[in-house]
Amino acid sequence: MQSRRIHPLLLAAALYAGAAHADLPTYTLVAKDGRLQPSTLAVPAGVRFKIVIRNEGREPIEFESLQLRKEKVLAPGARSFVVIAPLKPGKYDFFDEFHPDTSKGRIVAK
Repeated sequence: MQSRRIHPLLLAAALYAGAAHADLPTYTLVAKDGRLQPSTLAVPAGVRFKIVIRNEGREPIEFESLQLRKEKVLAPGARSFVVIAPLKPGKYDFFDEFHPDTSKGRIVAK
């Protein structure tokens, strides 16, 4: 059986990518019973950040923002994240596509 070695540069790149995400300002968004909480995320403008999304409900959800071109489907009980590029000051809407009438929110960058 042939042993496989990971090239040191590939290993370094993978570790760097993981560390880069760990240093990002992080905000948590919880989906449950057709609602997203909090409904407003206040973030600093010009700073890259991460939104951790937790689906604590019994149905799948789809976090989506047309303005930010982001979407993420989560099964019940799942957790994931999206990384958002630095934003200009302004308001950016998001919603749960599976519950569009009750699950709406906004990111406010100042």
